[in-house]
Amino acid sequence: MSSSEPASPEIEPQANPAPRRPRILLAASGSVAAIKFGNLCHSFSEWAEVKAVATRASLHFIDRASLPKDVILYTDEDEWSTWNKMGDSVLHIELRRWADILVIAPLSANTLGKIAGGLCDNLLTCIVRAWDYSKPFFVAPAMNTLMWKNPFTERHIMLIDELGVSLIPPVTKRLACGDYGNGAMAEPSLIYSTVRLFFESRVQQGGNNVQQPV
Repeated sequence: MSSSEPASPEIEPQANPAPRRPRILLAASGSVAAIKFGNLCHSFSEWAEVKAVATRASLHFIDRASLPKDVILYTDEDEWSTWNKMGDSVLHIELRRWADILVIAPLSANTLGKIAGGLCDNLLTCIVRAWDYSKPFFVAPAMNTLMWKNPFTERHIMLIDELGVSLIPPVTKRLACGDYGNGAMAEPSLIYSTVRLFFESRVQQGGNNVQQPV
């Protein structure tokens, strides 16, 4: 009596998951240049999913009404507002996990010093301290010319460079304080194009399931 071979189950090809947009975490620290933060968020939100973080000092300059309606702005007050017990999510960790790229623009002299020294006393610096440095991290400093030329600034820039942080240098112009010189934050359009070109180049080189909008 002949026995029939068991039928092999049909294996359906696995479909690749649908591509998603890049996830950009934009952050502002306490500089007058934070008045351009809304513009920066609009630039990125046309291309990517955006979440925003603002330090307490930066809120003096940010017009919340200028932010895109779909961009959530997180502040220090949000850090522990939803945490009640062990096992609850921790905001700075969740934002770090969510983001593909971190961009701090403007980066003030004070926040630069904190990052270089490893301090983490607010939501933004906790995100930086917990950051996965295999993911891109950009900063666009903004400060007075003499603050930018200060020897401490040079040391701090060297320290964050060793971490793998990418610098979008300040530009020379008339500053908010009235001085003329280097220290103004790069324009939002330049920050956006720099980050986007870097990210798209990395995706093309390594392959990534992130959508690249036209």
